[in-house]
Parts: sequence; structure tokens; C-alpha cells
Amino acid sequence: MNLLGVLRRLPALSLLCAWLCASGAMLDIAQVFAWTRMFAGYTTTKSIVAAAKETFDPDKPCAICRALSKAREASSQHGPAVPTAASEKIVLILDGSTCFVPMSSEQNWPNPLQAPAVVRIGDVPVPPPKAVGA
Repeated sequence: MNLLGVLRRLPALSLLCAWLCASGAMLDIAQVFAWTRMFAGYTTTKSIVAAAKETFDPDKPCAICRALSKAREASSQHGPAVPTAASEKIVLILDGSTCFVPMSSEQNWPNPLQAPAVVRIGDVPVPPPKAVGA
């Protein structure tokens, strides 16, 4: 992939990352990672059914699961980032009056039929043949 392709996708990837962080989906992705890691660890010694039961047992969380539950509690204590109906409105966009001057879509290209061209009347001069072996 070239640099231009990366630069074209950079705004979309940045927006996706910001949305994932703001919506709390990063905690969900980390939770899936923790469950996958736990399940893989349990399948080395137990059957698939027993490993699934151990993985999703709420009485046996791993260190990652405990850290994620603390992060979820901390994010719920801060409250919503959007204003409620009781608080005053926040103006995010200020509309200023600007003078808009449209560009003309008409282009002044020369007409190819009227463009001057060099016209040859005679034959093209050809140099004489060279002597072989001289």
C-alpha cells in the first residue's frame, strides 16, 4: 500500500478509533480478548464445555476482567458527556456570514479545428543510403 492510500484512509480510521473510545467499545474488545485468553488456557487441561463454563464463571474472573470491571465502574461514575435537558445548551457551531463567490464552470480551451498547424506540401527529405563496409 502506498503513502497516498494510507493518507486517504487516515481520517476514516481516526474517526473509527475515536468512536470506539468514546462509546466504550474498547472495553468490550478488551473483554473479548480476556475471555479468549482464558478459554485458550482452560482448553489445555479441560474439555471445551468445561473450559467454556470456567471462562464465563463470574466467581472466577482473571486479572484483566477485574481491571475491566474497575474501568467500567470508573466510567459510569463520571456521568454522560452530553448535556442533560436541565443544563443549558452548548453551541458547537458558530455560523458566520461569509461572502460566497462561485467560480465559473466555463473554461477557455482553444478550438482544435481552429488551431494553426504546420502543413507540408512536399515530400519529407530522406538522407542518402550509407555505403556498406566503408
